[in-house]
Amino acid sequence: MANEINLELLCKDVISLCEETGRFLKKECAGFSIARVEEKGTNDFVSDVDKEAEHRIVSHLKELIPDAGFITEENTLTIRDKQFEWIVDPLDGTTNFIHNVPCYAISIALRKNEKIVMGVIYEVNLQEAFYTWQSAPSYLNGVEIHVSNKAKLQDSLIATGFPNRNYDKMKAYMAMLNEMMFETQGIRRMGSAAVDMAYVACGRFDGFYEYHLSPWDVAAGAIIVQNAGGRVSDFKGKDNYLFGKEIAVANPQVHEHILEMIVRYF
Repeated sequence: MANEINLELLCKDVISLCEETGRFLKKECAGFSIARVEEKGTNDFVSDVDKEAEHRIVSHLKELIPDAGFITEENTLTIRDKQFEWIVDPLDGTTNFIHNVPCYAISIALRKNEKIVMGVIYEVNLQEAFYTWQSAPSYLNGVEIHVSNKAKLQDSLIATGFPNRNYDKMKAYMAMLNEMMFETQGIRRMGSAAVDMAYVACGRFDGFYEYHLSPWDVAAGAIIVQNAGGRVSDFKGKDNYLFGKEIAVANPQVHEHILEMIVRYF
């Protein structure tokens, strides 16, 4: 029965699925042609690789929990209002992938009764699996991870995502970015929100913020950061980050500083 699912064992199955799918992505990247790319919207790309990877992932996840719902980026399958619900991004960092920039990931989360209970982010190129499940620590390839203990922005390395499709908040974003450049040790833009959040969870980054994101971009990262001791919120400091299209994650001290700056500018 679905109620009796062992989340730890399920997580191991999902990691294996990500590793298998990651090998497919690496193989396809080696000989990838730009002719295989479609533009869903301005600077919003998809390829046959994204679609095939999602098909493989969904087919396997359906076997793990046959009656689960799905939220998927490429719309392979959309089923809502189920007790269990998979949230899938088969290739987070598609623009990196099509330009052969080695930073892209698979992101898979599981919700139970609208609460995220498991998350896996697999960065393909470094073969790094970040994962957790309800009431467990967060791990990187079997080793427990924690957010950093930096207390000040001046000591922090912050990640963000540059607006490339929705420019409605560009003026506020650029003003905040300008201040952030002076107040931190640096700003990074990896091109994958999932990787940004995973790096916050393991302490490589001290914080991350971005707007115009989708559930599949942030669902797995949210629980991984939280179970690693970090804070996750929308730009108002509330919990509407999954569907609210804006997110701020960091260690608890830095999160307060980022949120204060966001409130001033946004």
